Amino acid sequence: MTTTGGARLVDGYALVVFDLDGVIYLVDRPIPGAVEAVSQLHADGQAVAYATNNASRRSSEVADLLTGMGIAARPEEVLTSAAAAAQLLRERYPEGSQILVVGAEALRAEIRAAGLTPVTRADDGPVAVVQGYGPQVGWTDLAEAAVAVRGGATWVATNTDRTLPSGRGPLPGNGALVAAVRTSLGRGPDVIVGKPAPELFAAAARRVPAGRALVVGDRLDTDIEGAVRAGLDSLLVLTGVSDVAELLAAPPQRRPTYVSVDLAGLFEPEAVVRVPGPMEAGGWSAAVRDGRLELSGAGRTLGALPVLCTAAWSTAQPSPVRAASSAAERALATFGLLSD
Repeated sequence: MTTTGGARLVDGYALVVFDLDGVIYLVDRPIPGAVEAVSQLHADGQAVAYATNNASRRSSEVADLLTGMGIAARPEEVLTSAAAAAQLLRERYPEGSQILVVGAEALRAEIRAAGLTPVTRADDGPVAVVQGYGPQVGWTDLAEAAVAVRGGATWVATNTDRTLPSGRGPLPGNGALVAAVRTSLGRGPDVIVGKPAPELFAAAARRVPAGRALVVGDRLDTDIEGAVRAGLDSLLVLTGVSDVAELLAAPPQRRPTYVSVDLAGLFEPEAVVRVPGPMEAGGWSAAVRDGRLELSGAGRTLGALPVLCTAAWSTAQPSPVRAASSAAERALATFGLLSD
C-alpha cells in the first residue's frame, strides 16, 4: 500500500518541517540521501523548515552547519528549543532578569539575545533555571540548578529527549540530565519547551495554510507525538532512533501518518506507506493469533508495514511477531522483528 494515487508525498504539502538529528544528519555528518532530498525540494520551489530540540546551537549556527553540508539554509528557517525557551522566559520576566543557564553557550547566547541575564550559581538569585543539552554539563551545573529550583526558581527544560543519535548509537540526551535533577528534587520541570510540546511545529506551520505542513522525524516520542499534538501529518523515517518494533508498540499519540526507510519516501511513491492500512494489502496479511502477531503472504517488503501496524494497534498489549511464510520471514528480518 503506497500513498494515495501513486503521487509524490511531498506534492500534497506546502511546507516540509524536518527534524535534524537522525533525519538530516548524525552529529555533524549528513545522512546518506539527505542533501540530495533537500536540494530536490529547493529545486521544486518547496518551502522547508527545521525544528530541533538540540539547544547546543543557535539558529544561525544550525543554518551554517547545514550550508557547510551542502544544504542551503537560512537562520529564519531554523526553529530551536533554545530560542523558544528564551522567548518564553522573556515573556514571563522583566528585561535583565537573572536566569541560571545549564547547557551550552548557544543557550546562554539566546538568553542574552532575549534581554535576560545568564548566571551560573544559585546564590545569584535567579528567577528561573533553563536547562538544555550541553556536552560539558557536569555535576556542579546540575547541583546549582537543583538548589535554585528548591529555592523557588521556575524550572524550564528545553526538551527531555532521553537520548540523542550518534555514529556510535544513542547517547544520553538532555532528558537524562533533567532526570538527575528530577531525582534530587522529587519532581519534574515546570515547563518543557521542545518536542513533543507542539509549539515548534505549530510555529512553523503558521507560515502556510492550515493543515498543509508535513513533519518529518525519526523519533516517535518527540517528532511524531509533537506533530500529532500540533494537528499535523507526519512521516517517520527509519534513519535515527525509532525502529519498527517501537512503531508497532506505539500508543495512539505517537503514531505517524506515513513511514519510509529514508527521505526517498518524499518523492518515490513506492518508498513510502501510509499507516495503518487494511488487514490484507499488497499480498500481505496480518493477524493476532494465540497472543502473537503473525505476518503471512508475500509482497513488497515495505508494504508489510501497514498490515502489521493495523494488527498490532488493534491489541491492548504489544505482541511478539512471527512469520507464517518464507517471504514474511525475510520481511521481518529486514525490520529487525524476528523472534524465537
